[in-house]
Amino acid sequence: MPPRGLPPCRMALLGMLLGLLASCFTFCLSHQNPQFALTSPEKSGIKEAERKETTAEEELDSEVLEVFHPTHEWQALQPGQAVPVGSHVRLNLQTGAREVKLQEEDKSRSNLKALKKGKRLDINTNTYTSQDLKSALAKFKEGAEVESSKEDKARQAKVKRLFRPIEELKKDFEELNVVIETDMQIMVRLINKFNSSSSSLEEKIAALFDLEYYVHQMDNAQDLLSFGGLQVVINGLNSTEPLVKEYAAFVLGAAFSSNPKVQVEAIEGGALQKLLVILATDQPLPAKKKVLFALCSLLRHFPYAQQQFLKLGGLQVLRSLVQVKGTEVLAVRVVTLLYDLVTEKMFAEEEAELTQETSPEKLQQYRQVHLLPGLREQGWCEITAHLLALPEHDSREKVLQTLNALLATCRDRYRQDPQLSSTLANLQAEYQALATLELQDGEDEGYFRELLGSINSLLKELR
Repeated sequence: MPPRGLPPCRMALLGMLLGLLASCFTFCLSHQNPQFALTSPEKSGIKEAERKETTAEEELDSEVLEVFHPTHEWQALQPGQAVPVGSHVRLNLQTGAREVKLQEEDKSRSNLKALKKGKRLDINTNTYTSQDLKSALAKFKEGAEVESSKEDKARQAKVKRLFRPIEELKKDFEELNVVIETDMQIMVRLINKFNSSSSSLEEKIAALFDLEYYVHQMDNAQDLLSFGGLQVVINGLNSTEPLVKEYAAFVLGAAFSSNPKVQVEAIEGGALQKLLVILATDQPLPAKKKVLFALCSLLRHFPYAQQQFLKLGGLQVLRSLVQVKGTEVLAVRVVTLLYDLVTEKMFAEEEAELTQETSPEKLQQYRQVHLLPGLREQGWCEITAHLLALPEHDSREKVLQTLNALLATCRDRYRQDPQLSSTLANLQAEYQALATLELQDGEDEGYFRELLGSINSLLKELR
């Protein structure tokens, strides 16, 4: 007789009892070795999920399984459902059902896994609109401007801490009885001091000495014109005191130098006539040195002044000056001035020829300066040649330069002068010995060798 089956209620009770015993056995094993704990999300990991998936595939290799989509909450897993890799699976001991949820991993790790598997990340492109981006960029720029403004304010504050405004300094100096003056104010004060009848001779000389320092600057020299200071100094050349004449000429020479505007005002103010008068009369040598300095500064690069100089008999005045015994130092300066005036006109003509300008204004002015004929007529060919006997090498060099510059005008006069030929022969022997010593010292282009070349060139022209 075949055995009778158990009633359904007993079968259900027996199944529950067997499930309970299996759960207790599993629970005990998990407490003895934590790596077998079913509820450990860190240890179950990907390997156990892959093992379960492999087992399910082996059991249901011919069946298409429904893919279960877990969430971050525990959900019961129905029979025949496939669990995605990396899901967290546990067995509920109260109900006996398997439950599944997503692993508690950070977002960056999930994104990294998705990238490794070649999946596309779910990025919400509607999070920011173009207007939002423009607003953010505008705020960024505003922030940068605010930061830059803060840096500028900090830098300005630092500068204010290190330096004080000029008005505050003036106020402090006034309290200390110290006054800050501009160059213009200083020059006005010095002119007033010099021009005051109550000032002593020492005070006037000190005022002129200080004024010379300021008029070296072109702008200051021109400012001297604006309040009539230049004419006051020019009138100082009429003083009966030689020191006043000397230092007035010293100031004028500094103001005239390479300053056409001041040169023009000086010619109109009668400075040229006054300078020539001092040179033509008996005056101390220091005064004549300063006056000659002022005359040279007035004539250089000013062809109109050179015309007036010739008309006023300037060459005769200079000839008388260099022929006085004991004025050799003045003679060298005069020869240097003549050399500058001759070469200046030559350069102006060469420049006009190179630029192909037939009638430039400057060239027309220089053509009206008949300097070379005047030099020949006034005997400067012989005067210059005799100055070659000076003992100083520097003086000889300047005289040789002038002799060569006047060669075209004075060639026949040079040939007729036996003293010049004798002097040149002696100098040739002297500088030949000095040039030899330079070569022995390893100087291929020495100073004496250059002087010897000038002497040889002049001798060759005179043969």
